Amino acid sequence: MSTKKEGQTPAIQVIERMFSLLDVLAAHQDPVSLKELSERTGLHPSTAHRILNDLAIGRYVDRPEAGSYRLGMRLLEMGNLVKARLDVRDAALAPMRELHKLTHQPVNLSVRQGDEIVYIERTYSERSGMQVVRAVGGRAPLHLTSVGKLFLAHDDPQRVRGYATRTGLAGHTRNSITEIGRLERELAQLRQTGVSRDDEELELGVRCIAAGIFDDQGRLVAGLSVSAPADRIEEGWAERVKATAAQISSALGFRG
Repeated sequence: MSTKKEGQTPAIQVIERMFSLLDVLAAHQDPVSLKELSERTGLHPSTAHRILNDLAIGRYVDRPEAGSYRLGMRLLEMGNLVKARLDVRDAALAPMRELHKLTHQPVNLSVRQGDEIVYIERTYSERSGMQVVRAVGGRAPLHLTSVGKLFLAHDDPQRVRGYATRTGLAGHTRNSITEIGRLERELAQLRQTGVSRDDEELELGVRCIAAGIFDDQGRLVAGLSVSAPADRIEEGWAERVKATAAQISSALGFRG
């Protein structure tokens, strides 16, 4: 396994050394001794030990026994996140296009990163009559978006309150939910219906309807939403959004 492209070297020396250690560990199924890691990377044992110790703190490396190392579970967790996003995008594109043909409005695919959602795909046409301001790669707070609320609804109450404390539930418009009690009531309703809404809470003049996408382990991995000018959105779209999200979930192996 190689982490570098031909002719490219990390600008920070310790990062280059870290990459070389991870490369050696990735090439071995069994734990690797500090002595062998030092020999294969050309690093002094004390230097390799310091870097490996820091990687172990971050769970990127495990120490099954003193003096030996292997790749850690944190790398598996991160790899699964990347895999899930790639799979979701592949599974979602065709259903998103069909939903766009029905609504003639932007259809968005988003995932959670920390306290925000990130838009990873969008299907739209210039004829929708709505400015596209949330480009692929754009971010938005969880509590101000229909998809973000889906993820909050799958958190336990303590984590929702932790989110509220960290963010202060800052608002963007006069419709934004900025009070924890109101947010909790909306999340409770969302859990019953499986459909989430953004009523001009992120941007005035724009409303959204969203439903969750689940993987083969039953985990919420993404959200599908339709966004439209506030006076054009149709409540009848809610069931189609939900059905399209279920179709994508099924393609990912969800059997709920």
